[in-house]
Amino acid sequence: MAETSQLIQYIESFVDSSRSPSQQAASLDAIASLLKNNQLTVETLVREMEGYLTTADNIIRARGILLLGEVLMHLASKPLDDAAIHSLIQFFTDRLADWRALRGALVGCSALLRRKSSGGIVSETDAKAVAESYLQNLQVQSLGKYDRKLCFELLQCLLERYPKAVASLGDNLIYGICEAVDGEKDPHCLMLIFHIIEILPQLFPDPLGPFTSFAHDLFENLSYYFPIHFTHPKGEDLNIKRDDLARALMLAFSSTPLFEPFAIPLLLEKLSSSLPSAKVDSLRYLSDCTVKYGADRMAKHGEALWSSLKDAVFTSLDSVLSFTPETLEGLCLPENEIAAEALSLLQKLIVQNTNLFLDLIVVDEDINMIFNMISSYKSYHGIPAQSKQRLHAVVCILSTSVKASTASCNRVFECFFSRLMDILGLCVRNSSGNLSPDDSIMIPERYNHGALYLSIELLSACRDLIASSETIIAASARTEETWSYLLQSFLPSLTKAFCSASICTSEDSHDADMYFGVKGLLILATFPEGYLLISKPVFEKILTTFVSIVTVDYSNTLLWKLALKALVQIGSFIEKCHESEKEPSYLGLVVEKIVSLSSLGDFSIPFPLRLEALSEIGTSGKSYMLKVVEGLEEAIYANLSEVYVHGSSNSAEIVTQVLKCYSDKVIPWIHCANGFEEVPLQFAIHIWNQIENSMVFNATQTNKIEVLDAMMKAMKLAVASCSQENQNIIAQKSYHILSSSTSFPLKELFQQESFQIVQVDNSSSRDEWILSLFAAVVIAVHPETYVPNIKPLLYLFMTTLLKGNVAAAQALGSVVNKLGLKSAGVQTDCTLEEVMDIILNLSLWIFQSNSSSDIEAKMASAHDISLINLCSSIGSCTSLQIHAIVGLAWIGKGLLMRGHEKVKDITMIFLQCLQPNGRAEILHQEEGISENNNELDLHHSVMKRAADAFQILMGDSEVCLNRGFHAVIRPLYKQRFFSTMMPILQSLIMKSEPLSRSLLLRASAHIIIDTPLIVVLSDAKKIIPMVLDGLSALSNDILDKDVIYGLLLVLSGILMDKNGQDAVSDSAHTITNRLIELIQYPHMMLVRETAIQCLVAVSGLSHARIYPMRTQVLRAIAKALDDPKRAVRQEAVRCRQAWASIASRSLHI
Repeated sequence: MAETSQLIQYIESFVDSSRSPSQQAASLDAIASLLKNNQLTVETLVREMEGYLTTADNIIRARGILLLGEVLMHLASKPLDDAAIHSLIQFFTDRLADWRALRGALVGCSALLRRKSSGGIVSETDAKAVAESYLQNLQVQSLGKYDRKLCFELLQCLLERYPKAVASLGDNLIYGICEAVDGEKDPHCLMLIFHIIEILPQLFPDPLGPFTSFAHDLFENLSYYFPIHFTHPKGEDLNIKRDDLARALMLAFSSTPLFEPFAIPLLLEKLSSSLPSAKVDSLRYLSDCTVKYGADRMAKHGEALWSSLKDAVFTSLDSVLSFTPETLEGLCLPENEIAAEALSLLQKLIVQNTNLFLDLIVVDEDINMIFNMISSYKSYHGIPAQSKQRLHAVVCILSTSVKASTASCNRVFECFFSRLMDILGLCVRNSSGNLSPDDSIMIPERYNHGALYLSIELLSACRDLIASSETIIAASARTEETWSYLLQSFLPSLTKAFCSASICTSEDSHDADMYFGVKGLLILATFPEGYLLISKPVFEKILTTFVSIVTVDYSNTLLWKLALKALVQIGSFIEKCHESEKEPSYLGLVVEKIVSLSSLGDFSIPFPLRLEALSEIGTSGKSYMLKVVEGLEEAIYANLSEVYVHGSSNSAEIVTQVLKCYSDKVIPWIHCANGFEEVPLQFAIHIWNQIENSMVFNATQTNKIEVLDAMMKAMKLAVASCSQENQNIIAQKSYHILSSSTSFPLKELFQQESFQIVQVDNSSSRDEWILSLFAAVVIAVHPETYVPNIKPLLYLFMTTLLKGNVAAAQALGSVVNKLGLKSAGVQTDCTLEEVMDIILNLSLWIFQSNSSSDIEAKMASAHDISLINLCSSIGSCTSLQIHAIVGLAWIGKGLLMRGHEKVKDITMIFLQCLQPNGRAEILHQEEGISENNNELDLHHSVMKRAADAFQILMGDSEVCLNRGFHAVIRPLYKQRFFSTMMPILQSLIMKSEPLSRSLLLRASAHIIIDTPLIVVLSDAKKIIPMVLDGLSALSNDILDKDVIYGLLLVLSGILMDKNGQDAVSDSAHTITNRLIELIQYPHMMLVRETAIQCLVAVSGLSHARIYPMRTQVLRAIAKALDDPKRAVRQEAVRCRQAWASIASRSLHI
């Protein structure tokens, strides 16, 4: 057992109000731990605390009682005998009358009442005694906020855990609650109050019981809080949001039907509020009350509800119909929250009381006025704007009514559909019962657009109602439905009307004709199979109509896109709903026809449109995508063969477009879908097989670049989407083909014990394509994928990158990024350290070039030329140096992203290239860096490329070394590189000469631009001078416009941040001058616009800093008001207003 002295110390520590909260909490935890571990009993604790619990000292007594209550909070599951629980609850019940020790009493009562049943609980009798003491002794609203919260928590606990005991108190309980909650404003307390009133009616289910007489008083207390207007000091950390309070109050409103006489009139009254949030809350509360109050009570307010809902929909809808392909599928739901909530409530009311509300809708004057109005306007565009809005509202109301239930659907069709058919001039079904091909049905020149609109949306709503049904009703029952009978009666003429509108070719035809025609046919074609309204021939006629538009009427852009979108949605519907009867027709008439477009070289439809149609149809379903993939791949292989054998320019153009479509549309869709794992594998293997078998290769230089680039992109995306096992297959296949090439001596290199200089023959175009495609494979594979014989490949990539093959450089970067990853567990013939030694030290850089005998001679005579030496060699060719720098940049990027230390060596090479005469001391700024002391005399273009190497290092690449291509990316690698490089660059810039200074600023600009802004902000005071110097040094060259724009975005981010503003305050004058210079920047509109936006941000800095520059800025901005670009002029006006207001601000300082 615990020593008494130690226990007394703990008690004293908690009771002593001078002790810190942490000391008091530690003492409480210590006592609770003793009790939990049976080192102390509750009886012993109470006995030792007797003096503290009964003393006349109010402070000590209050702290003692609170300690006992808090201890019991920790013992919710510890077994206690009934006698102990009874004694404790009786003690705390009595203490409720002691207002000076009230907090401890409330905590103690709550702790005991919340005990778990396994440890012993308070009896019903004792719980009733607590409630009686609560009602007798507590004046809740006179207490502090925290004590009120404890009171409401105790009351909630009594109602939830001991409902029978407290219900026996009857009127006293309800009156006490009314008194306790009256006037409460604290959000935490209100959440408890709303829940208390929500559960209170459950205690008194008898409609003649005591709750009935207090319902008005209770609701009156609630009504004061509606609508919720929730504000609190910004310093308060409240975890309660307005929506939480609004929902809790809503549940209280709807907790009992007895609130109906008071709640519904109040909510209807608030619907007329000017506050949108009040309208939305009213509608949401009405929806909840509708469900819980029941049909009989809500019927009393039927007319008032309909009138209010109609007004809400009519006044809040501001959208009109948009004739775009995106809106084809179903009625566009209102973006306005009020209209959306009003329609949702209307649907619930119709479901609950169909006859009442549909009677009101059918006889409504406003709705009938719209029907009369549309008869007066044939064209949708001729309808006045206000009438369009009201028409849209009626469409929403009737569509919502149709979707409510089958009965409501029947009633709406019975009352309105025939009327619409009369306006359209359509007649009922002829005796044959089908759409006949003759002209017996008279077709007007143009149908009434308003009637078409209403008819189509009613059809759409009816279809959605059927689709939402869990089961399809039997045909015998189906035919008895009014809506079905009416639709069948008018179906032939309606279908013909839609066909006529969709293919309308008159000169005065509008987009509305095409839109309504296509949408109507789409809806008919997508009725569920169990409710098939149209016969198979009619369905196929609809498909043929759409396909004809896609293949013939491509000059009409809107109609073409509408028809294509409709075909896609029909295919998606068939796939999703397993429409087995419709699928063969769709496959034969749509998919096969569209797929055939890929192989018709002389077809009149433009090839880009063919590809768009193919890719869109493919996305409608998996089976359709497989057909599309087959068609696209056949086109790719056939045209590639023409390119390989005959060098066909036409085939090159076609295959380039097809490959782009395959890469941009097909592979991403396949990657997201399931069951297509073999498609990218087969595509890659087939590409390799085709180039392997193409012994005659006549691809011309003109065709080479675009086709090869498109092939590489497709290959990378296909390989990246494969599993590791499939990637291994592709890697083995591609390496086998590469190693069989006569131009690349991989076998000889692999057989050598060490690398030696070997002459490389001029490679053929075919071998260059093979190498580039192999590089694409290497770029895209997982780190776990095995790539054979890294060493000879390394030599080959280094050789070809010196010829300007960027893909080889990117492949090298991917190799060093993924090689030797411990988690991969892949055995390779070369470690990363060995690879880096080869790249940085070994003499492997030999090739022949017919274009430059000088380079050939120098390379042939060299016996120790490494990549570093080529970057820094005095005698090297400029182009060779540039290619070497690009290669090193991609290698460095791969190292940087994985966090490898060797990136320092490569970075210091670039810095050496940026210095005149190659000052060797740069290489000694980092410990362990190479001690190469060569002096450089580099061409300016080489030095500029070295500066741009930092853009490759830091920039995000879409072509390699990204997550899509499974790169190894160490978290925060950009942040670390920024923190390492910026001090070095700052030091070099301070010592540099003018030529070197601009290049160093260019390099630092690339690093700053691609570093996350939050990192730059942390060092903004040091970075700002470099940013400003960069803006000044780089503003003269048009080629640097993107760098200038990037620096301005960084500066803008700093100026918009509070911490950034503090950092730049001292540089306000210099910043303003730089920005004024860029207002007239001639090479890029975005630079001028962003510079002016930055000036607006500067106007928010300290008044003392910026006021002296006011006149200068306004004079410069005046010139920008005449800028040829509207966006710049708009920003100039905004900037002038901001700076002109500075003078008026000074009057208040």
